[in-house]
Amino acid sequence: MGFPEIPFATVTDLEARWRSLTPGEQGTAIVLLEDASQLIIDQCPRAAGASENTLRRVACSVVKRGMQAPPVVGAESIQQGAGAYQASVNFSNPSGDLYLSKSEKLSLGCGRQRAFTIDMIPSQSGGCCGD
Repeated sequence: MGFPEIPFATVTDLEARWRSLTPGEQGTAIVLLEDASQLIIDQCPRAAGASENTLRRVACSVVKRGMQAPPVVGAESIQQGAGAYQASVNFSNPSGDLYLSKSEKLSLGCGRQRAFTIDMIPSQSGGCCGD
């Protein structure tokens, strides 16, 4: 099974999972949904077996995180003080990067550990232990 057509989600899908977007944000969202879909393909090739709904959900989550960048470009945190009162805010994704979370990778079928063995000394006779 292969991947569906890129992007995996539409602006309408993103708005249904988050909030209404302005016309300017909609243009940005279209590009980011394409980028998020390609990110999924690049980082999780095994996601080709995931359902279209899972691909749609993850693409929307990735874009939502990317679009929630702080209002001050390049700021990782903001601190304010007035007298004895202090306030500080730390941003979780200050650069607006697109990335897959650990739970999203698991939903897509990547990030799981796999175990296997390789016989480094194959038997010549097909038996075991010098038979």
